[in-house]
Amino acid sequence: MFQIFYPDEYKASAYVVDFEKLYERGFRGIIFDIDNTLVPHGAPSDNRALRLFERLRSAGFDTCLISNNQEPRVKPFAEDVKSKYIYNAHKPSIKNYRKAMELMGTNEDTTVFIGDQLFTDIWGAKRTGIRSILVKPIYPKEEIQIVLKRYLEKIVLYFYKRSVKREVTVNGNEQEQKKG
Repeated sequence: MFQIFYPDEYKASAYVVDFEKLYERGFRGIIFDIDNTLVPHGAPSDNRALRLFERLRSAGFDTCLISNNQEPRVKPFAEDVKSKYIYNAHKPSIKNYRKAMELMGTNEDTTVFIGDQLFTDIWGAKRTGIRSILVKPIYPKEEIQIVLKRYLEKIVLYFYKRSVKREVTVNGNEQEQKKG
């Protein structure tokens, strides 16, 4: 029932993703959400984000930020980390996921999306047909509309984690937080 919202992977942070392994598997573009994925909501870029994007460029990745925020929030962050960007993205609409791939010169098979929200970030990526990685929100203080969605996300994540554990048990696979 909830599978349409399940990510392909669930990680503690965008900063622990094995990007080198993704590159080996043929991925060349990474689309990121910003708020609570890379930095706390509304925060500017920090040294950790700057180092991550430098590492990604060095590995051969292109990047694009897509955010439902307006340009005054997104543009300075994108300029700091030297990434392409799309603001007012209307996630989970697939239009701007596709636009991000067009900007990066990638396609569904060579693009990964990383974000912290199931009903916007991950659902949009899944609807677009690209690999999705859900990360835990960096900071718990969020706008009220996001707080309300988090309650529903907890229900979906409960069933997601159960399905992953069941899959691990059936397959004897030890990579418990991985799906797809």
